[in-house]
Amino acid sequence: MTQLLRCILPILVSVVLISCQSVTTTSDEMEGGISNSFVELNFEHVSNSAGKVNLSSNGVEMDSISWIEFELEIPQTGRYKVELTGSSLEGSSLWLEDYIHNQDERTYDVTGRLRFHSKDQSSAFVVGSPLAAGKHALRLHNAEGESIITGLNLELIKGHINTPDTLIQLMEGDSWSLVWSDEFNSDGLPDSSNWSYNIGNWGWGNNELQFYEEVESKNARCENGSLVIQAHMDEYGQWSSARLTTQERVSFLYGKIDIRAKVPVDRGTWSAGWMLGDAYRDELSWPYCGEIDILECVGYEINDTTGSGYNHATCHTKAYYFKQNNQIGSQIKVDSMDSKFHTYTVEWYPDRILGYLDGEHYYTYDKNANDLEWPFHQPQNIILNLAIGGGWGGLKGIDPSIKDPKYIIDYVRVYGRE
Repeated sequence: MTQLLRCILPILVSVVLISCQSVTTTSDEMEGGISNSFVELNFEHVSNSAGKVNLSSNGVEMDSISWIEFELEIPQTGRYKVELTGSSLEGSSLWLEDYIHNQDERTYDVTGRLRFHSKDQSSAFVVGSPLAAGKHALRLHNAEGESIITGLNLELIKGHINTPDTLIQLMEGDSWSLVWSDEFNSDGLPDSSNWSYNIGNWGWGNNELQFYEEVESKNARCENGSLVIQAHMDEYGQWSSARLTTQERVSFLYGKIDIRAKVPVDRGTWSAGWMLGDAYRDELSWPYCGEIDILECVGYEINDTTGSGYNHATCHTKAYYFKQNNQIGSQIKVDSMDSKFHTYTVEWYPDRILGYLDGEHYYTYDKNANDLEWPFHQPQNIILNLAIGGGWGGLKGIDPSIKDPKYIIDYVRVYGRE
């Protein structure tokens, strides 16, 4: 957390739900051309509400099943710290919904649960919520308990940086030629010229439990010729892990992508090596930007004695994705997943994507009639992460004896044909 706090950028958006105030916005140019914005929102400007919602001298009182709606102008695309101030009478649970009028009738939870634990004034926050610049229609839900809300603050912790380079691979020819790789041969932190970090604990769209840290060797380090991504639980029961991405460094269009790895077998773990469209800005971007899952496995499907389990390959697009329950995926049985390196591969052509395990073909995605089926004519970034819990990883609970699970990657390689 120390490193994260050092990196917080000076952009602040604050929504204060109090009476007798007008909506004001101030903007001052700061060092580096970053603006400092402050928005003060009168309760009378809340556009809609449901349930028991009352204005008092202390703030906005909300009962256990209620919500309020309002609009915010987000000044810059990036990852935000979302903080509520207020108090709870009986242990409340709140969450923030974005794009409430979206055309797909999706529910975009961008915070996971925010909880007050005191009758006295306190705050509850999460870090890393993705928000794109522009006007957002938002809904603050109080799902449990009774709360008094005095403020909502959005603080930019990491602005979006466009990926400067794209490697476009030729996919016709008789042989494969290596065009990019990380062999993880130098001990220490991962190579910062290849990888940046996604940070935070907002749930990542899946109600995951971990806080993804930035530049923490205990969570991501190179040793003995491999990258080790390791999750840890602290004395307060909070999980940390790491999520590395080539976003901000290099993106890829077509190619053969190999990930050679061992995965943990602990129930509650969720290991992944995958690709996400470089067009991703916030949750509205997905699945329009496309997702290619190369290595994806959950601990509860793996035998913790033999290490035998399953890997899943899936492509997510607007036409086919898991929240519509029509995703197109396949799985293959894998032996000794934790003790033996296996090579997880996709071959990404302009009209099809093929999945392999140790050279054995087991997956094909070839839906390419339009952009909704085939967003894969646009660049993608490679992501490596180890999650704890979540809608899939935590489906069968988390082993209470789990201790510091490791996801070990021997290499990542990208090839083109020649």
